[in-house]
Amino acid sequence: MNWDDIKFFLELARSERLSIAAKRLTIDASTLSRRLHKLEESLATKLFERTVDGHVLTIDGTKLLQYARRMELDAGQALKVIKEHKNINSGRVRIGVTEAFGSFFIAPHLTKLKQQFPNIKIELVHFARDVKISRNEADIAIAVERPKSTSTIITKLCDYQLQLYGHASYLKDLDEAVSITQLSKYQWVSYVDNLLFTEQLSYLKELNANIVPSFQSTSITSQYSAIKSGLGIGVLPCFLAEQDASLVKLCDHDIKLVRSFYLVTHPESKRLSQVETVWQYLKMLAQDNKQLLMPE
Repeated sequence: MNWDDIKFFLELARSERLSIAAKRLTIDASTLSRRLHKLEESLATKLFERTVDGHVLTIDGTKLLQYARRMELDAGQALKVIKEHKNINSGRVRIGVTEAFGSFFIAPHLTKLKQQFPNIKIELVHFARDVKISRNEADIAIAVERPKSTSTIITKLCDYQLQLYGHASYLKDLDEAVSITQLSKYQWVSYVDNLLFTEQLSYLKELNANIVPSFQSTSITSQYSAIKSGLGIGVLPCFLAEQDASLVKLCDHDIKLVRSFYLVTHPESKRLSQVETVWQYLKMLAQDNKQLLMPE
């Protein structure tokens, strides 16, 4: 079996698009398609279903992906050891994370890691969906709900609290203080419900079924900006909102939503010293900043 064919297979499995995979491999799409057909013929099985949405792995394709990825990781680790003369804690670590947690919690707290391990290069990639660890989209994923996969290593990172916030520019025009019993009468900022990738982000249902947002966005950063501009009130994670003194916490004795983050990685990835180091650093970071994540 040709190793190049395995590399071509891995790239298409990750991107699910022939044109994107070909571009990343710097070959033309017809060449990639031809090589994959030959690989399928040599294995006497279909590895992909060709659909209007792209190339989707078959059952046999999924099996091959597990072994192919292990081959790739083993080969990569061997090359790193030889090239770096067994220099540990060196190399890239890609963290797949949600927008808010990545921007307002992880990114501002990486200085100490870089000071201690200057040869570790961090890539912070924001995802508005589940990160596909099995397809090498990230070395470490921070998930908003516990994955069901049995082939990955999963541990709870932390709980985090969300509360209701508004800005003085909106609140000053109200006749009275925001009341937990009349939530539906205010202007609301929230997510676009039918575009949520997880029910963990569906907060309004827990507060009042009659709330109809006047502004919605798939981006929590956009929601934060809208609330800060006085467009309405909305639910924000405390690790974001508590760092902005211009925001006012509302109904804080009545509203306390709690969610969790989970660390996820592949067993082969966690064997890499730099991945293990970042994994432990993230756990320490969450523990040391518990008051920001879960304010009393």
